[in-house]
Amino acid sequence: MAEPRSESGSEEELPSLSSLLDPREPSPSQPPSPDPEVVVVSSGGEEAAEEVVAALRGRVAARGGAGSEPCWQPGGGLCASGDLVALGGEGPWGDPAPSGGGCWGGENSICGAEGPALPVGQDEPSSPLVSGASTETSLPPKKRQYSQREREAVCQAAWERRKEREAKRRLQEEEKERKRALAKTLKAQRPGECQKYITVVLDPALLQVEGGEQILRALEAASYSCVVENQAVPCSITWRRKTVSSQMGGGDERTEEPNVLVLLGLGEFLSMAQSYKQKVDNCTEGQKMTLQSYVAHVMEKLPGKILALAVVGVENYFRSLRVQSKQRLQQAAAPGNQEEQRRGRKKKIKDSGLELTRMDMEEALVDLQLCTQVQVSFFDSCEELGEYATMFTKAVAEAPFKREREDTGFSFYLEKRWCGGVKVDHSGKGLLKVWNRQIQQFNRVSPAMAEAIVSAYPSPQLLIQAYGKCSSDQERENMLANIPVHRGEGVTATSRRIGPELSRRIYLQMTSHNPDLCLDFTG
Repeated sequence: MAEPRSESGSEEELPSLSSLLDPREPSPSQPPSPDPEVVVVSSGGEEAAEEVVAALRGRVAARGGAGSEPCWQPGGGLCASGDLVALGGEGPWGDPAPSGGGCWGGENSICGAEGPALPVGQDEPSSPLVSGASTETSLPPKKRQYSQREREAVCQAAWERRKEREAKRRLQEEEKERKRALAKTLKAQRPGECQKYITVVLDPALLQVEGGEQILRALEAASYSCVVENQAVPCSITWRRKTVSSQMGGGDERTEEPNVLVLLGLGEFLSMAQSYKQKVDNCTEGQKMTLQSYVAHVMEKLPGKILALAVVGVENYFRSLRVQSKQRLQQAAAPGNQEEQRRGRKKKIKDSGLELTRMDMEEALVDLQLCTQVQVSFFDSCEELGEYATMFTKAVAEAPFKREREDTGFSFYLEKRWCGGVKVDHSGKGLLKVWNRQIQQFNRVSPAMAEAIVSAYPSPQLLIQAYGKCSSDQERENMLANIPVHRGEGVTATSRRIGPELSRRIYLQMTSHNPDLCLDFTG
Protein backbone atom coordinates (compact mmCIF):
# COMPACT_ATOMS: atom_id res chain seq x y z
CA MET A 1 0.00 0.00 0.00
CA ALA A 2 1.44 3.38 -1.01
CA GLU A 3 2.31 5.79 1.72
CA PRO A 4 0.80 9.32 1.55
CA ARG A 5 3.30 11.81 0.32
CA SER A 6 4.81 14.23 2.88
CA GLU A 7 4.60 18.01 2.35
CA SER A 8 8.33 18.48 3.14
CA GLY A 9 9.51 16.13 0.46
CA SER A 10 12.25 17.35 -1.85
CA GLU A 11 11.01 15.37 -4.80
CA GLU A 12 8.89 16.73 -7.58
CA GLU A 13 5.20 17.01 -6.89
CA LEU A 14 3.02 14.50 -8.71
CA PRO A 15 -0.71 14.83 -9.47
CA SER A 16 -3.17 12.87 -7.40
CA LEU A 17 -4.31 9.48 -8.55
CA SER A 18 -7.96 10.54 -8.78
CA SER A 19 -7.05 13.42 -11.07
CA LEU A 20 -5.18 11.10 -13.36
CA LEU A 21 -8.13 8.71 -13.60
CA ASP A 22 -10.79 11.38 -14.12
CA PRO A 23 -10.55 12.96 -17.62
CA ARG A 24 -12.66 15.92 -16.57
CA GLU A 25 -11.07 19.07 -15.36
CA PRO A 26 -11.61 19.91 -11.77
CA SER A 27 -14.04 22.71 -11.01
CA PRO A 28 -12.42 26.09 -10.33
CA SER A 29 -14.51 26.51 -7.24
CA GLN A 30 -13.23 23.22 -5.96
CA PRO A 31 -9.53 22.90 -6.83
CA PRO A 32 -7.90 19.65 -6.08
CA SER A 33 -5.96 19.49 -2.92
CA PRO A 34 -2.22 19.90 -3.44
CA ASP A 35 -1.56 16.94 -1.34
CA PRO A 36 -4.61 14.57 -1.11
CA GLU A 37 -4.33 11.71 1.23
CA VAL A 38 -5.39 8.85 -1.00
CA VAL A 39 -4.69 5.26 -0.11
CA VAL A 40 -4.38 2.88 -3.07
CA VAL A 41 -4.09 -0.86 -2.82
CA SER A 42 -1.25 -1.98 -5.03
CA SER A 43 0.55 -5.25 -5.51
CA GLY A 44 2.99 -4.39 -8.26
CA GLY A 45 3.95 -0.76 -8.19
CA GLU A 46 2.25 2.39 -9.41
CA GLU A 47 1.59 1.23 -12.95
CA ALA A 48 -0.16 -1.95 -11.82
CA ALA A 49 -2.26 0.10 -9.39
CA GLU A 50 -3.35 2.43 -12.17
CA GLU A 51 -4.41 -0.51 -14.33
CA VAL A 52 -6.38 -2.08 -11.53
CA VAL A 53 -8.16 1.12 -10.63
CA ALA A 54 -8.83 1.97 -14.25
CA ALA A 55 -10.38 -1.44 -14.86
CA LEU A 56 -12.52 -1.15 -11.75
CA ARG A 57 -13.70 2.30 -12.78
CA GLY A 58 -14.60 1.03 -16.21
CA ARG A 59 -16.74 -1.73 -14.79
CA VAL A 60 -18.45 0.69 -12.44
CA ALA A 61 -19.08 3.13 -15.29
CA ALA A 62 -20.52 0.32 -17.43
CA ARG A 63 -22.92 -0.69 -14.67
CA GLY A 64 -23.94 2.78 -13.51
CA GLY A 65 -24.24 4.41 -16.96
CA ALA A 66 -22.49 7.25 -18.66
CA GLY A 67 -23.82 9.90 -16.32
CA SER A 68 -22.85 8.27 -13.06
CA GLU A 69 -20.99 10.38 -10.57
CA PRO A 70 -18.60 9.28 -7.83
CA CYS A 71 -20.04 8.84 -4.37
CA TRP A 72 -18.39 9.36 -1.06
CA GLN A 73 -18.83 6.90 1.74
CA PRO A 74 -18.71 7.96 5.35
CA GLY A 75 -15.80 6.45 7.17
CA GLY A 76 -13.88 5.82 3.96
CA GLY A 77 -14.28 3.13 1.33
CA LEU A 78 -14.86 2.59 -2.37
CA CYS A 79 -16.65 5.27 -4.37
CA ALA A 80 -18.67 4.76 -7.53
CA SER A 81 -15.70 5.99 -9.53
CA GLY A 82 -13.52 3.22 -8.26
CA ASP A 83 -11.35 5.35 -5.96
CA LEU A 84 -10.47 4.11 -2.54
CA VAL A 85 -10.89 6.81 0.05
CA ALA A 86 -9.26 6.50 3.44
CA LEU A 87 -10.87 7.48 6.69
CA GLY A 88 -10.42 11.26 7.27
CA GLY A 89 -9.28 11.91 3.69
CA GLU A 90 -10.69 14.06 0.98
CA GLY A 91 -13.09 13.40 -1.85
CA PRO A 92 -11.98 12.45 -5.35
CA TRP A 93 -11.59 16.15 -6.29
CA GLY A 94 -9.84 17.18 -3.13
CA ASP A 95 -13.02 18.08 -1.21
CA PRO A 96 -12.97 17.41 2.47
CA ALA A 97 -15.13 14.45 3.46
CA PRO A 98 -18.33 15.61 5.17
CA SER A 99 -19.09 14.41 8.62
CA GLY A 100 -22.56 13.18 7.73
CA GLY A 101 -23.83 11.06 4.88
CA GLY A 102 -23.58 12.60 1.46
CA CYS A 103 -22.66 11.91 -2.14
CA TRP A 104 -21.63 13.52 -5.35
CA GLY A 105 -23.05 12.75 -8.67
CA GLY A 106 -26.32 12.51 -10.45
CA GLU A 107 -29.36 10.35 -10.12
CA ASN A 108 -27.49 7.12 -10.92
CA SER A 109 -25.11 7.52 -8.01
CA ILE A 110 -25.13 4.85 -5.34
CA CYS A 111 -24.91 6.14 -1.82
CA GLY A 112 -26.50 5.74 1.56
CA ALA A 113 -26.93 7.76 4.65
CA GLU A 114 -26.28 4.95 7.06
CA GLY A 115 -25.00 1.79 5.37
CA PRO A 116 -22.07 1.45 2.93
CA ALA A 117 -22.61 2.41 -0.71
CA LEU A 118 -21.76 -0.37 -3.16
CA PRO A 119 -21.50 -0.52 -6.92
CA VAL A 120 -24.58 -1.59 -8.83
CA GLY A 121 -25.03 -5.36 -8.76
CA GLN A 122 -22.98 -5.89 -5.59
CA ASP A 123 -24.89 -6.93 -2.50
CA GLU A 124 -22.31 -6.40 0.19
CA PRO A 125 -18.52 -6.33 0.46
CA SER A 126 -16.95 -9.60 1.44
CA SER A 127 -14.36 -7.86 3.60
CA PRO A 128 -13.19 -4.30 4.32
CA LEU A 129 -10.85 -3.04 1.60
CA VAL A 130 -9.08 -0.63 3.89
CA SER A 131 -7.53 -1.61 7.15
CA GLY A 132 -9.31 -0.01 10.06
CA ALA A 133 -12.49 0.82 8.11
CA SER A 134 -15.73 0.36 10.00
CA THR A 135 -18.62 -1.29 8.19
CA GLU A 136 -22.19 -0.84 9.43
CA THR A 137 -24.70 -3.59 8.61
CA SER A 138 -28.50 -3.38 8.80
CA LEU A 139 -30.01 -5.59 11.52
CA PRO A 140 -32.95 -7.92 10.68
CA PRO A 141 -36.35 -6.90 12.05
CA LYS A 142 -36.93 -8.11 15.57
CA LYS A 143 -39.51 -10.84 16.16
CA ARG A 144 -42.53 -10.09 18.25
CA GLN A 145 -42.11 -11.04 21.85
CA TYR A 146 -45.18 -12.89 23.17
CA SER A 147 -46.15 -12.78 26.78
CA GLN A 148 -46.38 -15.85 28.95
CA ARG A 149 -50.19 -15.79 28.82
CA GLU A 150 -50.21 -15.52 25.02
CA ARG A 151 -47.76 -18.40 24.68
CA GLU A 152 -49.90 -20.55 26.98
CA ALA A 153 -53.02 -19.69 24.96
CA VAL A 154 -51.31 -20.63 21.68
CA CYS A 155 -50.08 -23.92 23.14
CA GLN A 156 -53.52 -24.70 24.54
CA ALA A 157 -55.20 -24.03 21.18
CA ALA A 158 -52.68 -26.25 19.40
CA TRP A 159 -53.23 -28.98 21.98
CA GLU A 160 -57.01 -28.76 21.56
CA ARG A 161 -56.70 -29.05 17.77
CA ARG A 162 -54.45 -32.05 18.17
CA LYS A 163 -56.89 -33.70 20.55
CA GLU A 164 -59.75 -33.11 18.12
CA ARG A 165 -57.78 -34.66 15.26
CA GLU A 166 -56.89 -37.67 17.38
CA ALA A 167 -60.51 -38.10 18.53
CA LYS A 168 -61.76 -37.88 14.95
CA ARG A 169 -59.18 -40.40 13.78
CA ARG A 170 -60.07 -42.68 16.69
CA LEU A 171 -63.77 -42.52 15.79
CA GLN A 172 -63.00 -43.35 12.17
CA GLU A 173 -60.88 -46.32 13.21
CA GLU A 174 -63.62 -47.57 15.56
CA GLU A 175 -66.21 -47.26 12.80
CA LYS A 176 -64.01 -49.22 10.40
CA GLU A 177 -63.40 -51.84 13.07
CA ARG A 178 -67.13 -52.12 13.78
CA LYS A 179 -67.97 -52.56 10.10
CA ARG A 180 -65.19 -55.13 9.73
CA ALA A 181 -66.47 -57.08 12.77
CA LEU A 182 -70.04 -56.93 11.46
CA ALA A 183 -68.93 -58.27 8.08
CA LYS A 184 -67.07 -61.11 9.77
CA THR A 185 -70.08 -61.92 11.94
CA LEU A 186 -72.45 -62.02 8.98
CA LYS A 187 -70.04 -64.20 7.04
CA ALA A 188 -69.72 -66.59 9.99
CA GLN A 189 -73.52 -67.00 10.07
CA ARG A 190 -73.92 -68.03 6.45
CA PRO A 191 -74.70 -71.66 5.62
CA GLY A 192 -71.50 -73.47 4.79
CA GLU A 193 -69.42 -71.18 6.98
CA CYS A 194 -71.30 -71.47 10.27
CA GLN A 195 -70.36 -75.14 10.70
CA LYS A 196 -66.72 -74.10 11.12
CA TYR A 197 -67.56 -72.15 14.27
CA ILE A 198 -69.62 -74.86 16.04
CA THR A 199 -68.19 -77.32 18.55
CA VAL A 200 -70.20 -80.34 19.71
CA VAL A 201 -69.74 -81.23 23.41
CA LEU A 202 -70.50 -84.87 24.25
CA ASP A 203 -70.94 -86.28 27.73
CA PRO A 204 -68.62 -89.23 28.50
CA ALA A 205 -71.59 -91.36 29.60
CA LEU A 206 -73.07 -90.97 26.12
CA LEU A 207 -70.23 -92.97 24.59
CA GLN A 208 -70.91 -95.84 26.99
CA VAL A 209 -74.53 -96.40 25.98
CA GLU A 210 -76.00 -97.82 22.82
CA GLY A 211 -75.93 -95.27 20.00
CA GLY A 212 -73.26 -92.99 21.46
CA GLU A 213 -70.45 -94.21 19.21
CA GLN A 214 -72.66 -93.87 16.13
CA ILE A 215 -73.35 -90.24 17.06
CA LEU A 216 -69.64 -89.47 17.38
CA ARG A 217 -68.78 -91.13 14.07
CA ALA A 218 -71.59 -89.34 12.23
CA LEU A 219 -70.51 -85.94 13.56
CA GLU A 220 -66.86 -86.53 12.67
CA ALA A 221 -67.88 -87.68 9.20
CA ALA A 222 -69.72 -84.37 8.74
CA SER A 223 -66.50 -82.47 9.69
CA TYR A 224 -67.83 -81.13 12.98
CA SER A 225 -65.48 -80.38 15.85
CA CYS A 226 -66.28 -82.67 18.80
CA VAL A 227 -65.02 -82.66 22.38
CA VAL A 228 -65.84 -84.97 25.30
CA GLU A 229 -66.55 -83.18 28.57
CA ASN A 230 -68.59 -83.88 31.67
CA GLN A 231 -72.07 -82.39 31.38
CA ALA A 232 -74.58 -81.40 34.03
CA VAL A 233 -77.03 -83.96 32.63
CA PRO A 234 -75.76 -87.47 31.79
CA CYS A 235 -75.91 -88.63 28.16
CA SER A 236 -76.46 -85.09 26.90
CA ILE A 237 -75.12 -83.11 23.94
CA THR A 238 -74.54 -79.36 23.96
CA TRP A 239 -73.04 -76.93 21.45
CA ARG A 240 -70.62 -74.03 21.62
CA ARG A 241 -70.20 -71.32 19.04
CA LYS A 242 -66.92 -69.56 18.46
CA THR A 243 -67.34 -65.80 18.66
CA VAL A 244 -65.85 -63.94 15.74
CA SER A 245 -63.32 -61.55 17.29
CA SER A 246 -62.78 -58.28 15.46
CA GLN A 247 -59.24 -58.01 16.78
CA MET A 248 -56.52 -60.27 15.54
CA GLY A 249 -55.08 -62.50 18.18
CA GLY A 250 -57.86 -61.65 20.63
CA GLY A 251 -58.21 -65.27 21.73
CA ASP A 252 -60.99 -67.80 21.20
CA GLU A 253 -64.23 -66.79 22.87
CA ARG A 254 -67.02 -69.34 22.78
CA THR A 255 -70.65 -68.95 23.75
CA GLU A 256 -73.02 -71.69 24.81
CA GLU A 257 -75.93 -72.41 22.51
CA PRO A 258 -79.35 -72.73 24.22
CA ASN A 259 -80.10 -76.19 22.78
CA VAL A 260 -79.59 -79.46 24.67
CA LEU A 261 -80.19 -82.97 23.33
CA VAL A 262 -80.52 -85.81 25.86
CA LEU A 263 -80.47 -89.47 24.93
CA LEU A 264 -82.85 -91.55 27.04
CA GLY A 265 -82.51 -95.29 27.33
CA LEU A 266 -85.46 -97.40 26.21
CA GLY A 267 -86.01 -98.91 29.66
CA GLU A 268 -85.81 -95.54 31.37
CA PHE A 269 -88.31 -94.00 28.96
CA LEU A 270 -90.78 -96.88 29.33
CA SER A 271 -90.50 -96.70 33.12
CA MET A 272 -91.32 -92.98 33.09
CA ALA A 273 -94.29 -93.52 30.76
CA GLN A 274 -95.52 -96.35 32.98
CA SER A 275 -95.23 -94.08 36.03
CA TYR A 276 -97.45 -91.54 34.31
CA LYS A 277 -100.02 -94.28 33.61
CA GLN A 278 -100.00 -95.27 37.26
CA LYS A 279 -100.36 -91.65 38.31
CA VAL A 280 -103.38 -91.27 36.06
CA ASP A 281 -104.86 -94.48 37.46
CA ASN A 282 -104.41 -93.10 40.99
CA CYS A 283 -101.83 -95.72 41.76
CA THR A 284 -99.13 -93.73 43.57
CA GLU A 285 -97.09 -96.58 44.94
CA GLY A 286 -93.37 -95.80 44.97
CA GLN A 287 -93.70 -92.24 43.61
CA LYS A 288 -91.54 -93.02 40.55
CA MET A 289 -90.27 -90.32 38.20
CA THR A 290 -92.45 -89.46 35.21
CA LEU A 291 -91.42 -87.75 31.97
CA GLN A 292 -92.72 -84.43 33.25
CA SER A 293 -90.82 -84.66 36.54
CA TYR A 294 -87.67 -85.71 34.68
CA VAL A 295 -87.85 -82.67 32.42
CA ALA A 296 -88.39 -80.41 35.43
CA HIS A 297 -85.30 -81.92 37.07
CA VAL A 298 -83.21 -81.32 33.95
CA MET A 299 -84.40 -77.72 33.60
CA GLU A 300 -83.34 -77.03 37.18
CA LYS A 301 -79.79 -77.97 36.23
CA LEU A 302 -79.92 -76.18 32.86
CA PRO A 303 -82.11 -73.10 33.27
CA GLY A 304 -82.95 -71.26 30.08
CA LYS A 305 -82.07 -74.18 27.81
CA ILE A 306 -84.21 -75.66 25.05
CA LEU A 307 -84.47 -79.37 25.81
CA ALA A 308 -85.01 -82.16 23.30
CA LEU A 309 -85.21 -85.91 24.07
CA ALA A 310 -84.29 -88.85 21.87
CA VAL A 311 -85.14 -92.52 22.34
CA VAL A 312 -83.97 -95.51 20.26
CA GLY A 313 -85.88 -98.79 19.84
CA VAL A 314 -89.47 -97.88 20.79
CA GLU A 315 -90.92 -99.37 17.63
CA ASN A 316 -88.93 -102.55 18.19
CA TYR A 317 -90.45 -102.74 21.66
CA PHE A 318 -94.00 -102.55 20.36
CA ARG A 319 -93.14 -105.01 17.61
CA SER A 320 -91.86 -107.47 20.17
CA LEU A 321 -95.06 -106.99 22.17
CA ARG A 322 -97.12 -107.99 19.16
CA VAL A 323 -94.96 -111.07 18.60
CA GLN A 324 -95.24 -112.08 22.23
CA SER A 325 -99.00 -111.60 22.14
CA LYS A 326 -99.28 -113.91 19.12
CA GLN A 327 -97.09 -116.51 20.78
CA ARG A 328 -99.26 -116.48 23.87
CA LEU A 329 -102.34 -116.93 21.82
CA GLN A 330 -100.76 -119.85 20.04
CA GLN A 331 -99.66 -121.42 23.32
CA ALA A 332 -103.10 -120.95 24.79
CA ALA A 333 -104.71 -122.61 21.80
CA ALA A 334 -102.32 -125.59 21.78
CA PRO A 335 -103.07 -128.51 24.21
CA GLY A 336 -100.47 -128.70 26.96
CA ASN A 337 -99.80 -129.29 30.56
CA GLN A 338 -102.08 -127.42 32.95
CA GLU A 339 -99.12 -126.72 35.23
CA GLU A 340 -97.31 -124.85 32.43
CA GLN A 341 -100.47 -122.87 31.66
CA ARG A 342 -100.72 -121.96 35.36
CA ARG A 343 -97.07 -120.76 35.37
CA GLY A 344 -97.70 -118.73 32.24
CA ARG A 345 -100.68 -117.02 33.84
CA LYS A 346 -98.65 -116.18 36.96
CA LYS A 347 -95.83 -114.75 34.82
CA LYS A 348 -98.29 -112.70 32.80
CA ILE A 349 -99.79 -111.26 35.98
CA LYS A 350 -96.29 -110.47 37.30
CA ASP A 351 -95.10 -108.77 34.11
CA SER A 352 -98.36 -107.00 33.38
CA GLY A 353 -97.14 -103.83 35.13
CA LEU A 354 -94.18 -103.51 32.76
CA GLU A 355 -96.20 -103.81 29.60
CA LEU A 356 -97.04 -100.45 28.03
CA THR A 357 -99.41 -100.02 25.17
CA ARG A 358 -98.99 -97.45 22.41
CA MET A 359 -101.99 -95.54 23.69
CA ASP A 360 -100.41 -95.21 27.13
CA MET A 361 -97.22 -93.87 25.62
CA GLU A 362 -99.10 -91.33 23.45
CA GLU A 363 -100.96 -90.02 26.47
CA ALA A 364 -97.70 -89.55 28.36
CA LEU A 365 -96.15 -87.69 25.39
CA VAL A 366 -99.17 -85.40 24.99
CA ASP A 367 -99.05 -84.50 28.66
CA LEU A 368 -95.31 -83.79 28.37
CA GLN A 369 -95.73 -81.50 25.36
CA LEU A 370 -98.63 -79.57 26.88
CA CYS A 371 -96.95 -79.00 30.23
CA THR A 372 -93.29 -78.53 29.27
CA GLN A 373 -93.31 -78.00 25.47
CA VAL A 374 -90.62 -80.67 25.15
CA GLN A 375 -90.77 -83.10 22.27
CA VAL A 376 -89.42 -86.65 22.14
CA SER A 377 -87.98 -88.09 18.93
CA PHE A 378 -87.95 -91.85 18.29
CA PHE A 379 -85.52 -93.81 16.14
CA ASP A 380 -85.42 -97.40 15.01
CA SER A 381 -81.64 -97.74 14.88
CA CYS A 382 -78.49 -96.09 16.14
CA GLU A 383 -77.57 -95.04 12.59
CA GLU A 384 -80.74 -92.96 12.39
CA LEU A 385 -79.82 -91.41 15.74
CA GLY A 386 -76.41 -90.42 14.36
CA GLU A 387 -78.01 -88.79 11.29
CA TYR A 388 -80.46 -86.96 13.54
CA ALA A 389 -77.61 -85.64 15.70
CA THR A 390 -75.87 -84.35 12.55
CA MET A 391 -79.02 -82.60 11.30
CA PHE A 392 -79.65 -81.19 14.77
CA THR A 393 -76.12 -79.75 14.82
CA LYS A 394 -76.59 -78.19 11.40
CA ALA A 395 -79.86 -76.60 12.54
CA VAL A 396 -78.16 -75.15 15.62
CA ALA A 397 -75.35 -73.74 13.48
CA GLU A 398 -77.72 -72.08 10.98
CA ALA A 399 -80.21 -70.80 13.58
CA PRO A 400 -78.83 -67.20 13.79
CA PHE A 401 -78.83 -66.84 10.01
CA LYS A 402 -82.42 -68.08 9.71
CA ARG A 403 -83.59 -65.80 12.51
CA GLU A 404 -81.98 -62.83 10.80
CA ARG A 405 -83.56 -63.75 7.47
CA GLU A 406 -87.03 -64.21 8.95
CA ASP A 407 -86.86 -60.92 10.84
CA THR A 408 -88.95 -58.80 8.44
CA GLY A 409 -89.69 -56.02 10.92
CA PHE A 410 -93.44 -56.73 10.90
CA SER A 411 -95.51 -57.85 13.87
CA PHE A 412 -97.38 -60.38 11.72
CA TYR A 413 -96.34 -63.43 9.77
CA LEU A 414 -95.62 -63.10 6.07
CA GLU A 415 -95.67 -65.96 3.62
CA LYS A 416 -92.46 -66.68 1.79
CA ARG A 417 -93.90 -65.72 -1.59
CA TRP A 418 -94.98 -62.38 -0.16
CA CYS A 419 -91.65 -61.74 1.55
CA GLY A 420 -89.79 -62.33 -1.68
CA GLY A 421 -91.86 -59.78 -3.62
CA VAL A 422 -92.07 -59.68 -7.40
CA LYS A 423 -89.03 -59.25 -9.62
CA VAL A 424 -89.41 -56.61 -12.36
CA ASP A 425 -86.84 -56.36 -15.14
CA HIS A 426 -85.95 -53.35 -17.31
CA SER A 427 -88.43 -54.33 -20.00
CA GLY A 428 -91.34 -54.11 -17.52
CA LYS A 429 -91.89 -57.82 -17.16
CA GLY A 430 -93.42 -58.46 -13.75
CA LEU A 431 -95.44 -55.24 -13.42
CA LEU A 432 -98.67 -57.14 -14.05
CA LYS A 433 -97.94 -59.33 -11.01
CA VAL A 434 -97.22 -56.25 -8.92
CA TRP A 435 -100.62 -54.81 -9.89
CA ASN A 436 -102.26 -58.13 -9.04
CA ARG A 437 -100.56 -58.20 -5.61
CA GLN A 438 -101.65 -54.65 -4.90
CA ILE A 439 -105.31 -55.54 -5.45
CA GLN A 440 -104.98 -58.65 -3.26
CA GLN A 441 -103.98 -56.42 -0.33
CA PHE A 442 -107.63 -55.44 0.08
CA ASN A 443 -109.59 -57.42 2.65
CA ARG A 444 -111.59 -60.39 1.40
CA VAL A 445 -110.04 -60.36 -2.09
CA SER A 446 -109.10 -63.76 -3.48
CA PRO A 447 -106.52 -64.33 -6.23
CA ALA A 448 -109.35 -65.09 -8.64
CA MET A 449 -111.03 -61.73 -7.97
CA ALA A 450 -107.73 -59.87 -8.38
CA GLU A 451 -107.05 -61.75 -11.61
CA ALA A 452 -110.49 -60.70 -12.99
CA ILE A 453 -109.83 -57.01 -12.29
CA VAL A 454 -106.32 -57.19 -13.74
CA SER A 455 -107.65 -58.85 -16.88
CA ALA A 456 -110.14 -55.98 -17.39
CA TYR A 457 -107.68 -53.20 -16.53
CA PRO A 458 -104.06 -54.41 -16.92
CA SER A 459 -102.52 -51.32 -15.27
CA PRO A 460 -103.48 -48.66 -12.70
CA GLN A 461 -103.20 -45.97 -15.38
CA LEU A 462 -105.86 -47.63 -17.51
CA LEU A 463 -108.14 -47.84 -14.48
CA ILE A 464 -107.64 -44.12 -13.71
CA GLN A 465 -108.43 -43.25 -17.34
CA ALA A 466 -111.63 -45.33 -17.15
CA TYR A 467 -112.66 -43.45 -14.00
CA GLY A 468 -112.13 -40.17 -15.84
CA LYS A 469 -114.57 -41.17 -18.56
CA CYS A 470 -117.41 -41.69 -16.06
CA SER A 471 -119.92 -38.85 -15.64
CA SER A 472 -120.67 -39.19 -11.90
CA ASP A 473 -119.17 -40.51 -8.68
CA GLN A 474 -121.88 -43.14 -8.40
CA GLU A 475 -120.93 -44.51 -11.78
CA ARG A 476 -117.26 -44.58 -10.82
CA GLU A 477 -117.97 -46.44 -7.57
CA ASN A 478 -119.94 -49.15 -9.38
CA MET A 479 -117.69 -49.38 -12.45
CA LEU A 480 -116.03 -52.65 -11.33
CA ALA A 481 -119.12 -54.22 -9.72
CA ASN A 482 -120.22 -56.24 -12.76
CA ILE A 483 -116.83 -57.76 -13.66
CA PRO A 484 -117.32 -61.57 -13.66
CA VAL A 485 -115.11 -63.81 -11.52
CA HIS A 486 -114.73 -67.39 -12.72
CA ARG A 487 -113.69 -70.09 -10.27
CA GLY A 488 -112.99 -73.74 -10.95
CA GLU A 489 -113.05 -75.66 -14.21
CA GLY A 490 -115.38 -78.07 -15.92
CA VAL A 491 -118.47 -79.25 -14.10
CA THR A 492 -117.45 -77.58 -10.82
CA ALA A 493 -116.89 -74.17 -12.41
CA THR A 494 -118.77 -71.28 -10.80
CA SER A 495 -119.10 -67.59 -11.59
CA ARG A 496 -119.78 -64.49 -9.49
CA ARG A 497 -119.37 -60.72 -9.69
CA ILE A 498 -116.86 -58.36 -8.03
CA GLY A 499 -119.72 -56.59 -6.28
CA PRO A 500 -120.34 -52.95 -5.38
CA GLU A 501 -118.51 -53.07 -2.04
CA LEU A 502 -115.11 -54.03 -3.45
CA SER A 503 -115.67 -51.72 -6.42
CA ARG A 504 -116.25 -48.79 -4.04
CA ARG A 505 -113.13 -49.58 -1.97
CA ILE A 506 -110.90 -49.79 -5.04
CA TYR A 507 -112.33 -46.50 -6.35
CA LEU A 508 -111.61 -44.72 -3.07
CA GLN A 509 -108.13 -46.14 -2.86
CA MET A 510 -107.25 -45.04 -6.40
CA THR A 511 -108.75 -41.53 -6.29
CA SER A 512 -108.85 -40.31 -2.69
CA HIS A 513 -106.26 -37.80 -1.40
CA ASN A 514 -107.07 -38.40 2.27
CA PRO A 515 -104.34 -40.62 3.83
CA ASP A 516 -106.50 -41.34 6.90
CA LEU A 517 -109.54 -42.53 4.97
CA CYS A 518 -110.88 -45.88 6.17
CA LEU A 519 -111.75 -48.05 3.18
CA ASP A 520 -113.33 -50.98 4.99
CA PHE A 521 -115.46 -50.47 8.07
CA THR A 522 -116.29 -54.16 8.42
CA GLY A 523 -112.61 -55.23 8.71
